[in-house]
Amino acid sequence: MTPHNEAAPGDFAGTVLLPGDPLRAEWIAGTFLDAPRCVNRVRGAYGFTGSFRGRPVSLQATGIGRPSFTIYFHELAAGYGVRTFIRIGSCGALLPDQPLRKVFIADSAVMDVDMANGVSPGRPDPVLHAAALQAAHDIGIDCLSGPLVSSDVFYHPTPETRFDVPRAAGIVAVDMETANLFTLAEQYQARALSICTLVDNLWTGEETPLSERHEIFRNMALLALEVAARMPAD
Repeated sequence: MTPHNEAAPGDFAGTVLLPGDPLRAEWIAGTFLDAPRCVNRVRGAYGFTGSFRGRPVSLQATGIGRPSFTIYFHELAAGYGVRTFIRIGSCGALLPDQPLRKVFIADSAVMDVDMANGVSPGRPDPVLHAAALQAAHDIGIDCLSGPLVSSDVFYHPTPETRFDVPRAAGIVAVDMETANLFTLAEQYQARALSICTLVDNLWTGEETPLSERHEIFRNMALLALEVAARMPAD
């Protein structure tokens, strides 16, 4: 048990999927996992453990942004011994020709505030990343893979130009957590992967409707679970 998680030792599997939205965690557990059970309800940040194709796997909601994400990552790694983390969340397209609803697998990520200082992007575990690309091919999920920028700011006063620097550097998508995920994984010597879904386009202004809150993430969730099932036991 930790300050933000009531799960008992052993309640979390060695591989944990990290959605931001607690309701998305609940939906994924109920839709895809065999024998899911809720292991955490503290602050409404649901955690679930079940199995997928016979492999134990967990989900833990992390909330929005770096501070909340860092708390849950730290407590899972330091308090529960989790060694493999797969972020599953939303991201935004930065180029006009990127179709919404497509799965996006980050091959690198950097914070926007770090770009001017020459900070090198973080990267996913190469075995996880390769497994995700192969699994997507095998089960017929059309996806993109490329560099991503993360930002702590969701509502920005100059949205039209705020991502000019990342675009010029060849970065094609944005979220709020992936760069932090890769940094934390290196710090804790854990394995990390980020699989997102493009839900809006910051170039064209196109957005997906809230009515698609869960179904839009079906392929992303299925791909992450397929990766988890293919990995050696932690």
